[in-house]
Amino acid sequence: MTLDEIKARIGSGLLSFPVTDFDAADEFDTDSYAARLEWLSSYPASGLFAAGGTGEFFSIGYDEYDAVIGTAVRHSSADVPVLAGVGYGTRMAVDLARRAEKAGAAGILVLPHYLMFAEQDGIIAHMKAICDVVGIGVIYYARDNTRLTPESLARLAEMCPNLIGYKDGIGDLQLMVQIASRIGDRLVHIGGLPTAEVFAQPYLEMGVTTYSSAVFNFMPELALRFYAAVRQRDNATVQALLKSFYLPLIALRDRKRGYAVAMIKAGAEIVGRPAGKVRTPLTDLTAEERETLAGLIAAHS
Repeated sequence: MTLDEIKARIGSGLLSFPVTDFDAADEFDTDSYAARLEWLSSYPASGLFAAGGTGEFFSIGYDEYDAVIGTAVRHSSADVPVLAGVGYGTRMAVDLARRAEKAGAAGILVLPHYLMFAEQDGIIAHMKAICDVVGIGVIYYARDNTRLTPESLARLAEMCPNLIGYKDGIGDLQLMVQIASRIGDRLVHIGGLPTAEVFAQPYLEMGVTTYSSAVFNFMPELALRFYAAVRQRDNATVQALLKSFYLPLIALRDRKRGYAVAMIKAGAEIVGRPAGKVRTPLTDLTAEERETLAGLIAAHS
């Protein structure tokens, strides 16, 4: 796909962020991950993000990264672009970006740089260094310690032709309106907040046509049904699913830090698609919390 084709494809439907499979010895499980990607890419997702936040990018070793991205590329449908997570400091992010491109990824998602807050010029230089070493599409993920102003994002887009997307993990509606007004359709705008479904309606009115759904990992049919209702402005269906499923899911997610990932892995196991435990420093759900999640899933299956 060309950069314009990838950009258009990403904005055309729901995005999936697969969990990463680990075996009983806490090693990357290639076969289980391959089966997961084949299953998920059989649904009409507009893109699969390998080694993203839900995929525990922060816990994947340098010795595992190439295998994770390569497995995702080989075992996804040919028409579903695979985008790879990169991050940490500039040198490490540049190296990972090169390796993702070599593994066949259609693009990369730049997760927040490690630890430090930085000035706008520093974030721009960090992003430009990554964009400059690859020919594939690059998506900037705004959240936590990396936040570009609309003016800075416009500068970066002008400097980097292969910057194709802006993913919002901040949730500042005023900022999103300003970015949409300043950037227009130069970039594809992606909703990227935890349980992004609760923001889907207001974001759609600002031109954010897609978002990443963690629920897609264990209930893809429900995730697609909700996305379709949002796009069709079927408010009755949206509100019903928010009340019966998504808001209770958020209440469970918010019980402990790190449950945005642990809860998704628990859901995958409950539906018969186990991916192993989360890696430390994250912790898994308790038995009682798993029962709560199982009840939510059963009520919507």
